[in-house]
Amino acid sequence: MTRSAPDSCPGVLRLHQAADGPLARIRLPGGAITPDQLRVLAAAADELGNGSIELTSRGNVQLRQMHDAAALAERLEHADLLPAPTHERVRNIVASPLSGRSGGWSDVHPLAAQLDAGLQAAPDLAALPGRVLFTLDDGRGDISGLGGDIGIHATDEAEFALVLAGRDSGARIGADRAVDTMLAAAHSFQRARGEQWRLREVPDGPARILAELALEPTAAPVDFVARHDIPIGWLPQADDRVALGAAVPLGALPARTAEFVAAVEHPILVTPWRSLVVADMDEWTAEQVVRVLAPMGLIFDANSPWLAVTACAGRPGCAKSLTDVRADAADAVASGRVLPVGAPTPELSGVAADQVVVAGRQHWSGCDRQCGRPAGPVTEVVAEAGGYRITGPRADR
Repeated sequence: MTRSAPDSCPGVLRLHQAADGPLARIRLPGGAITPDQLRVLAAAADELGNGSIELTSRGNVQLRQMHDAAALAERLEHADLLPAPTHERVRNIVASPLSGRSGGWSDVHPLAAQLDAGLQAAPDLAALPGRVLFTLDDGRGDISGLGGDIGIHATDEAEFALVLAGRDSGARIGADRAVDTMLAAAHSFQRARGEQWRLREVPDGPARILAELALEPTAAPVDFVARHDIPIGWLPQADDRVALGAAVPLGALPARTAEFVAAVEHPILVTPWRSLVVADMDEWTAEQVVRVLAPMGLIFDANSPWLAVTACAGRPGCAKSLTDVRADAADAVASGRVLPVGAPTPELSGVAADQVVVAGRQHWSGCDRQCGRPAGPVTEVVAEAGGYRITGPRADR
């Protein structure tokens, strides 16, 4: 694939001119955000934008309709949400949300922070495309299937598989070398990529990186699959404390709700499934959090139909969208037309919005670009001139 245009991923200093106004994307390496930082985002969304914080499929956040970019940048810099202006768009790091608290071989969150610091300290890596994705999976398999460019996947307490272009390269590295190896791979990708945005687009990209790093496959590759393991509800931690997983319908978190989440004053993680994890609580605190936040729209029920539905921005945010897909998807949930299980939907076209009935995971799109489509099998509900086209899950996606 040859790119004819430069990477245009938005950041804080380079906003995307969406149909409903400027959009800013703020990177949260490892999904980690402090209560004070969340309060800053909530205030910016309320005072400078449309009053909502959007969660992305990379564990980042977006603010829409930003009418004062300079004021936003100043606020985020003071909150340490813009630590390296030259590198802000390349700090795309996702990590197993519950790592170090429940399950997994190894706690990868400290490695995420080290990787972020290493990226910021390398001037050459500022030129990486904004679509580059680093993945850190603690071995449970929730992150490696997301199709990142460069990653690690724990195979035991002291060893990681090196993941390149979303696949296990077969190379194994010690935990003490994990971050340095990922940074070296990032430098190699930058040298080899030309105008390409993703490692999978570079001919023999993974093999070229292994050769340059003097690494060889030494183990049978682990097969990664895209999973939909959203950590929702009551999540016991290994230290006898509790984390709570909360789904955010269609990834849109109202600023007022965000303020209440911040008021819990406990660690917060934004997940790649557009949900939140609030961690390190005692049971009494966790019970109060559910009682307050559930009526505000956060979902703590792992069986909720909201967990099966994702959608692109749609109208009015996207000029290419043919309709307000978020409103249509929300109506499908509210009216019971999102079914938990059922036979795959046959391919249909011209289906009226209020007649769409789909079982299982589904992604609603306002056009054929299908922005925001999650990895793995998912029923595609795509707007056309005469209604929606419905296509069942396909093995090639």
